[in-house]
Amino acid sequence: MRTEVIKIDTEFIRLDNLLKFAGAVDTGGEAKFVIQDGQVLVNGEVCTMRGKKMRNGDKAQIEDFLIEVKAP
Repeated sequence: MRTEVIKIDTEFIRLDNLLKFAGAVDTGGEAKFVIQDGQVLVNGEVCTMRGKKMRNGDKAQIEDFLIEVKAP
């Protein structure tokens, strides 16, 4: 499994923006589709809210790509 740690300097990042920033998807439209289609796990559970606030320690997974959020 590929793991990417994304460091943010804000309180949170939206799930759709996190997927784009990490390179898991190419566009916002693609992010919207994979999230609404139930292909994304947040902290081990399916999440269909593209505006989900991802905070320090949260993890998102799409297929074999795991993204962890790190904040100050």
